Amino acid sequence: MKYSKLGNTDIDVSILCLGTQTFGEQNSKAEAHEQMDMALDGGINFFDTAEMYPFPLREETYGRTETIIGDWFKERKCRNKIVLATKVVGRSNMDWLEKGGTRLTPSRIRAAAEGSLNRLRTDYIDLYQFHWPDRYTNNFGRLGYNPDPDDSFIPLEDQLGVLKELVDEGKVKNIGVSNETPWGFMTFLKISESSGWPRVATVQNPYSLLNRTFEVGMAEIAIREKCGLLAYSPLAFGLLTGKYSRADEIENARITKYSDASKRYKSIRSIEAAEEYVKIAGKYDLKPAQMALAFNLSRPFMASTIIGATKLGQLKENMDAVNVKLPEEIFEDIDNAHNENIFPCP
Repeated sequence: MKYSKLGNTDIDVSILCLGTQTFGEQNSKAEAHEQMDMALDGGINFFDTAEMYPFPLREETYGRTETIIGDWFKERKCRNKIVLATKVVGRSNMDWLEKGGTRLTPSRIRAAAEGSLNRLRTDYIDLYQFHWPDRYTNNFGRLGYNPDPDDSFIPLEDQLGVLKELVDEGKVKNIGVSNETPWGFMTFLKISESSGWPRVATVQNPYSLLNRTFEVGMAEIAIREKCGLLAYSPLAFGLLTGKYSRADEIENARITKYSDASKRYKSIRSIEAAEEYVKIAGKYDLKPAQMALAFNLSRPFMASTIIGATKLGQLKENMDAVNVKLPEEIFEDIDNAHNENIFPCP
């Protein structure tokens, strides 16, 4: 395994991070524990979860993933070996979680953090992140920004202020954002600088061969401000593994089972682009999934790429991507496939 710094901190994290959103839904507790065992044995010291996991979010499964991880910590007695990241949900209409829906108010953030600490059976969270913004913006891959003149979002100073309190209390070590925009990213950094408060260490946004929008605007901030990307969906719900075609989808696969969340990867253009990437992998005698992950790991703004799996064999193959070095000539082929299939020239 290889390691990098967690943003501008002195913490070393594995360049592959174990994603856990299948724990408690697609994976049983026993299967989840087997995955964490394999990850730790293979040198992965960085786990990412969230209060809302497993996915998809349902009231009856809320918090189950954190509980499974907490049980693993208790049984294995290895909390000190893991850099643990979790998240508080952003603005939503989940009134079963909070009357009137969730907002990133100081009281909600504190309650969520303390709930996570309890479920995870730990005294501290290494990286605490806002899962998505409180304000209305075009996150989660939505195109078109339509400003709402009546958007009264919780001031970012208030959101960051309660994180400072949690850091001062030792309950949180570092902070991060997720599904953020350049405006939000820079505003949080400016507030931290002007107030002397804890500084955002990382940003967790989607990034893959099928979604390179992070390179526009966000990548420069990540590099110049030393706030690395934690990339999620690096295999685009499995589309970049070569398992799917327009007529052939695995019945219980995530891209089928969770079609609402994965619909941005099911367009004809995305499928055709994925097919081109599979051909490129074949040209260089590479496994498609490992090529896709190795591409992510080659990016200068990458702190760690989050991998998830439902089977141990998949996890092992993904972990082996750290040993794949892409030849220089492959990047031109990848860029050409991207430009022709995702952003074609007029």
